[in-house]
Formats: sequence, C-alpha cells, structure tokens
Amino acid sequence: MGLLAVFGVLAVAGLIWLWPTGSEVSAALNKIADAPGVTYEQARIESVADGCESSVETPTGAAACLTATVTVTTGEDEGRQAAVELSGANVHNGLRAGDVIEIARVPTGDGVHYAFSGINRLPVLITLAALFTVATLLVARWRGLFALVGLVIAGWVLLGFMLPAIIVGKPGMAVALSGSTVIMFIVLYVAHGVSMRTSAALAGTLLGLAVTTTLGMLAVGAARLSGFADENEYDLAQLAPGINFQELLMVGIIIGGLGVLNDVTITQASAVWELRAAAPGWTRLQVFTAGMRIGRDHIASTIYTIVFAYAGTALTVLLLLFFTTRSPIDLFGLELFAGEGVRTFASAIGLILSVPITTGIAALTVGPGREAVEAPKHGAGAEPGAVGAPSGEAPQQHE
Repeated sequence: MGLLAVFGVLAVAGLIWLWPTGSEVSAALNKIADAPGVTYEQARIESVADGCESSVETPTGAAACLTATVTVTTGEDEGRQAAVELSGANVHNGLRAGDVIEIARVPTGDGVHYAFSGINRLPVLITLAALFTVATLLVARWRGLFALVGLVIAGWVLLGFMLPAIIVGKPGMAVALSGSTVIMFIVLYVAHGVSMRTSAALAGTLLGLAVTTTLGMLAVGAARLSGFADENEYDLAQLAPGINFQELLMVGIIIGGLGVLNDVTITQASAVWELRAAAPGWTRLQVFTAGMRIGRDHIASTIYTIVFAYAGTALTVLLLLFFTTRSPIDLFGLELFAGEGVRTFASAIGLILSVPITTGIAALTVGPGREAVEAPKHGAGAEPGAVGAPSGEAPQQHE
C-alpha cells in the first residue's frame, strides 16, 4: 500500500500549502454588521394573542399576525415586559406561553423597540446529540467511540481548514481533495484501526472519490452549470467575491460523496476478510466473486438511500413542480434541479464503481488462511479482547 502513503503525504502537503492564515480569513470576512446599538436578548413568552398593532399588507394565503407578550430575561432590560409581533412563517412555529425566544433590542428615537429574532433550539439539538452519542456507544462500544473521535477530527478539518480556505479564494478543487483525503485517512484508521483491511477500504474510497470527481467535473462543464442555483449563492457572492462557484459545486459533490463511499468500501473490505476466514481454501477469484454478490445487494440499498435523501431535503421544491404550467421534465433541466442531478448521479456512479474496486483490492491483499483475520496494529478501532482466529474459524471476541 505504498501508494496510500504517497496520497497521504500529498494530502498533508496540500493542507500545509493551502491552510489560510488568520489575517487572510479576517480580511476576507466581510461580515454583515447590525445597526448601532442593536443587541440580542432572551425573553420568555407570557401569552400569545391574535392580531398585531401594525397594519401590514400580506398576500393572499399568508399567515395571520400574532402578538406575543414577553418578559425579557437577559440584558439591561431584564424583567421588563414587551409586545413582540410574530408574522409570516413565525406564526407556524407553535410558540406558546413558557417558550423562550430571542428578541432584538433596537434603540430608536421613540424609545426601545423589540423584534422577534429567533428561537433557541440548542437544547433540542444538544439532547438529540446526546442520544446519538449514547446510542452509538451502547451499540458499537469501542468502535463507536473511535468513530465519534474521528467524526470530531473530520469536523475540525472541514470547519477549520476547508471552509476558511474556500472563503479566502484558495483553489477549491485542491482544497476539497486535500481535505477529503485527510478526513478519510483519519476517519477510517481511527474508527477501524491500522490494518490491511482498513487500507484496502481506504484505497477503494480514494479511487471511488477520484471517479466521482472526474465525472462531476465533466458533467458540470457539459451541463454549463454556473453554481448559482438559488439566492443563497448570490448572497454569498456579494460577501465573498473571490469564490469560484463552479468549483464550489464540485466541492459539494466531493464532500457529499465521502459518507456513502466510506460506508460501502469498509463493508466490502470486511466482507472479503470474513469470507476468507470462513473459506480459507478459496481462490482469490472465488473470494472476489462472493464479495461482489454481497456488494450488489449493498449497491441496491444504497442507491435508494441517495435518491430518497435528496427527495427528503428537496421536498418543498418538488411540491412546487405541481403548481407550474410547464412540464416537470423541462423544469428538471433548470440549474436548480440539474445541479442536484449532477451531484446525485456523479456520487452514485462513484459509489457503484467503488464496490468492484474495493472488492478487487481486498481480494488481492487479504492473506491466506490464518493471516486472513488480521488484528489491527494498535488499539484504535479494535474491540477489547479481539484476537485472530485459527484457519477456517471466524474471529472470536471476549467480553
């Protein structure tokens, strides 16, 4: 696996070369400033009533306006009661007495004005994150713990390197490939241990990522995609004019493909190792053939996952298709849909081809007989007490 070492060195070199300095990031961040004197405070809702004092014209079918009486719980106005108007989508949040919201305190010539800013949803998110962590540790035990550690490190690479580097105008493709390669090295080796099995999965992941990247680049160019699908891109272009949005679209394709590729490749590599342990007398071709039978089932289920994941995130846009006089087929050619189509199909093709690639690499590198069940070289990702099994036996684990 000398080639993996080369990829690793190149990826680390890319991080060092492309890592943005603090001054570069500060200069590129053209932050939107609030009006002078505006602060954000927490407030508790005491009651909610229909109607508002202000008369605002709303389009037909728009939500009614509500008035929430709140008590300010932070800042210099703590304990003060005020009326806050809720309009538009905020009417549908289901706010009621006892809920805590964030309000903007706006000093004006006529006194202090309060406006609804948002809802503090962190407690719900923290609860879900805690449940996710507990479920992972209970079910996956040490493997789950190391997976969570890898996830934290991967998040640090994404938020600390990739996104700031894109903002300051570093080459998007180089940033994505360097960052993604480092993330895969970290996630796989931390979660699954340093072993030939993990290396085979990593090699399959990187080659699948190369396929996804190549197809994505060709498709983005052929479809003449600009990277501007909705108003979010236009807003970002105003704040960070140095970003190449075609490259940003490619970065999204690369990052989006990481998760499913990792899932498929590690499963295929593990399947090959278990097949060799169960049938040490098989030839490498027989192991590859049996591994591909498992891989085909995995491909079928994962394709559904990709398609339905997109349908779930784009549900509102898909519903809007029913309210247009144009044919939905024509609308799918618009950039809003075509960009997602390129992203989905490029990732799916890379995923499909990663199955035979990973299975082939694993079948060529898995050891015969007793060597087939290879214990990781360090404790990361290995269950306590896991040992190599004798020839023809499955690996045993001791509690």
